[in-house]
Amino acid sequence: MEAYHTNLGNHDTSVREAATHDYVRFWDGEARHLHWFEPWSQTLSWNPPFARWFVGGTTNMSYNALDVHQETRSDKPAIYWEGEDGSTRTITYGEMYRMVCRLANALEGLGVKKGDRVTLYMPMVPELIASMLACARIGAVHTVVFSGFSSSSLADRINDSGSGVLITADVGYRRGGSIDLARTAKEALDRTPSVRHTVVLNRAGPAPHGWIPWSDMMEHPDSHRAAAVSSTDPLFILYTSGTTGKPKGVLHGTGGYMTHVHSTFGWAFDIRDGDVYFCTADVGWVTGHSYVAYGPLLCGATQIMYEGVPDYPDASRLWKIIERYGATILYTTPTALRMLIKYGDKIPRSHDLSTLRLLGSVGEPINPEVWRWYHDTIGGGRCPVIDTWWQTETGGMLISALPGIESLPLKPGSGTLPIPGVQMEVVDEEGTPAAPDTKGYLTIRNPWPGVMLTLWGDDQKYRDTYWSRFPGRYYPGDYAKVDGDGYLWLLGRADDILKVSGHRIGTAELESCLVSHEAVAESAVVGVPDSIRGEGIVAFVVLREGIQDANIGQALREMVAGQIGPVARPDAVYPVPALPKTRSGKIMRRLLRSMVTGGSTGDTTTMEDSSVLDGIRDSIGGRSG
Repeated sequence: MEAYHTNLGNHDTSVREAATHDYVRFWDGEARHLHWFEPWSQTLSWNPPFARWFVGGTTNMSYNALDVHQETRSDKPAIYWEGEDGSTRTITYGEMYRMVCRLANALEGLGVKKGDRVTLYMPMVPELIASMLACARIGAVHTVVFSGFSSSSLADRINDSGSGVLITADVGYRRGGSIDLARTAKEALDRTPSVRHTVVLNRAGPAPHGWIPWSDMMEHPDSHRAAAVSSTDPLFILYTSGTTGKPKGVLHGTGGYMTHVHSTFGWAFDIRDGDVYFCTADVGWVTGHSYVAYGPLLCGATQIMYEGVPDYPDASRLWKIIERYGATILYTTPTALRMLIKYGDKIPRSHDLSTLRLLGSVGEPINPEVWRWYHDTIGGGRCPVIDTWWQTETGGMLISALPGIESLPLKPGSGTLPIPGVQMEVVDEEGTPAAPDTKGYLTIRNPWPGVMLTLWGDDQKYRDTYWSRFPGRYYPGDYAKVDGDGYLWLLGRADDILKVSGHRIGTAELESCLVSHEAVAESAVVGVPDSIRGEGIVAFVVLREGIQDANIGQALREMVAGQIGPVARPDAVYPVPALPKTRSGKIMRRLLRSMVTGGSTGDTTTMEDSSVLDGIRDSIGGRSG
């Protein structure tokens, strides 16, 4: 594999040397770059699998993101916001600070206190970030729900977290239309008895009766004393799909997460005072938490925040934004790049992208051919491309080239090395280190500051899900290999989590939804390659006896979209006579996947009844829905 030597000229070997020598002492030093009200007495309390960082220390995420900048950066733009219709706003660090203080005072006036949960269901607007920071300021725990989720998904997350306040907006805007968020929120509120107050950012009309308008919240004083919260106190819950069907509430703490995000943002993006950073991730996902809401503000950076899709009203939109604001750093997804690459080189080359100096990718491994296009066409051959790997559970990047501190050769398709202070190993089924270039399971041997505290309300599930497969190691559920240079290559999920347009969707959650239909007895969902979205969704259902409905496929597709969200809508639903199963009753999803993609079915000796494959082939040939 060819290597590219595109870099920013940084060669600081001391960071990795210090981390290798003593990772606990190393992270102790990194934390000292941030503000603490009280120092910690213990850098790491490690009671496997529970890691608690900077024990005894008190700090505040909002204080570090805003207060520390008020004397030196109050007038500096924190956010250049642009709407899909072309409307724009500029929010300075001073303006964001005052907005957050007003909101924190208002939330306290509603009775919100330290440890209370607040659900945020909002589009990509600065008020969403302000709401997160206001919660952090008073020690409340925020849980952001992606604004594309349905009322059922929203209600499930509100109920699981026990949120007492919902902050939403009346509408969001996407692809030239509006999304009625207020209606979705109202439907969810009918099933969420814990919610005492609903705050609404009313953009298109008056606030619904009984809801508190955002403007009322902004009537409160614009100064507020940030609470001194324990480093180990929770900062947020973010729900992620799992293999058991019910989304998992990933609980992140304050001090460790803050340290991890602050350090990795600077290492990866080489942030300088004049940079204009543009991450296209929605704040409803973890990238939007760590590297939109928190990382840039912790580092005093200016960023672009865009509400909309990158190809509306046409495929030049992303490049126009970069040109208009003089963006220097772009962090986006392989899905977006695959969508834009199909339009060719002419459109991006008709725009001035010369301000770009660094490019990043997140969400899934980037295909080598897309990496090269990103590097050559978008970066003009002068911008390093970093391929970052991490999870909701890890808090921040764990594998990435780090142009801010070092200049490594870059190999298209490889994430390069673990970040300093993280010890990774690829192992075989027995946990023995795999030979170079041999596919195995990615594992992490030591705790890091951004690691989740636990799963909300379920310590045992946290232990079982992440730490039991290879005792003493964190197992993220990914296949990987290490080449002869020690570079890591991520090869995909080892479980049945689908990644559709960068969104993690659990097959069990989809299957549970399908089986909830009165006509469906069994279901199985598989992911299939999709050149734009990474993975598409194909579902197989066994109907209850006596049910015959030619339109059932389309009805089920719409039901999934309504209950989970449009991103989860299956590309096809095939009614089949039976599902292929092993003799122990396990559904053989690999057979279903191969039958859709045209691949070999391989060994079927463990299958209970191989004749069911004929019925499945007939259903696929009939293209049922």
